Amino acid sequence: MKLLVTGAAGFIGYHLVKALLKENIEVVGIDNINDYYDVNLKFSRLEQSGIDRNLLSNNNELIVSKFHPNYQFAKTDITDLVSLENLFKDQKFTHVVNLAAQAGVRYSLINPHAYVQTNIAGFVNILECCRYNNIKHFVYASSSSVYGENKKIPFSEDDRVDNPISLYAATKKSNELMAFTYSHLYQLPTTGLRFFTVYGPWGRPDMAPFLFADAILKEKPIKVFNNGEMLRDFTYIDDIVEGIVKCLNVVPEQDQKASVYNIGNSKPINLMEFISVLENSLEKKAVKEFLPMQDGDVKVTYADTTKLSNATNYKPSVELVDGVKEFSLWFKKYHND
Repeated sequence: MKLLVTGAAGFIGYHLVKALLKENIEVVGIDNINDYYDVNLKFSRLEQSGIDRNLLSNNNELIVSKFHPNYQFAKTDITDLVSLENLFKDQKFTHVVNLAAQAGVRYSLINPHAYVQTNIAGFVNILECCRYNNIKHFVYASSSSVYGENKKIPFSEDDRVDNPISLYAATKKSNELMAFTYSHLYQLPTTGLRFFTVYGPWGRPDMAPFLFADAILKEKPIKVFNNGEMLRDFTYIDDIVEGIVKCLNVVPEQDQKASVYNIGNSKPINLMEFISVLENSLEKKAVKEFLPMQDGDVKVTYADTTKLSNATNYKPSVELVDGVKEFSLWFKKYHND
């Protein structure tokens, strides 16, 4: 197995690469290291994997990790088709995990073009490279946001998902449709993973755990939308990564050669309960600013993971209290270093 991981400087990408390297798998990571959030966090993740930021260039040059001889990384954008084609041709990957995307529901209201460029055009580029390079399995990030305002819970892969309420969600649903098409036309095995509220160390600064922890420690108000009446299926990063790795080895074999799975904790937590757990972990009370629902947001996320469990024996094991503790320890250490 030789794996390409796109979005390797991102939150999930960093943790996935780390897990794959522990298994002595040969990995190539790419990321465009855009400035949607603080690039220093992305560079710090890369440095944890032995990638020296001072050696990175803008010409798609691969550099070898100082810690892992089986890991190479290049600053490459998936919207750059020529560079991707050269990379696939040179490296001869067997498997691809696409985690590169313009993330964030709320930002898609402000900068829609970024989502179309990366999540649509960039995704097609990856599919085309997989099509022409005999990739054995293409695994990609979808999102729980595709469920929109579905009322039936828990969310099942059999539910209709044709009413997205943000452009981000629409691009993720588009990814699933495009992947199915390539599986059907070109027999490319594809697996989409609908992630549910991923959190943990090295998490994204635009997500609630990071925003809340930062505000609490600085004694600033945290923004609590929909007056706290939200349920989120918080899923710890280690459980997510374990699910991705398990999926890599379960190649869709049915006629369509395309699978889509929910990957979550299946234990939705009230937002106010999450804040309370975080307060206890940080040993500091939050100042709360209660606000109405935001456009593009949903009140509930709740994953039915039966399909994934049946296919891969996936069983999330990290309880919220333990996961938040690990996140809080990392957060305080990262900001003190």
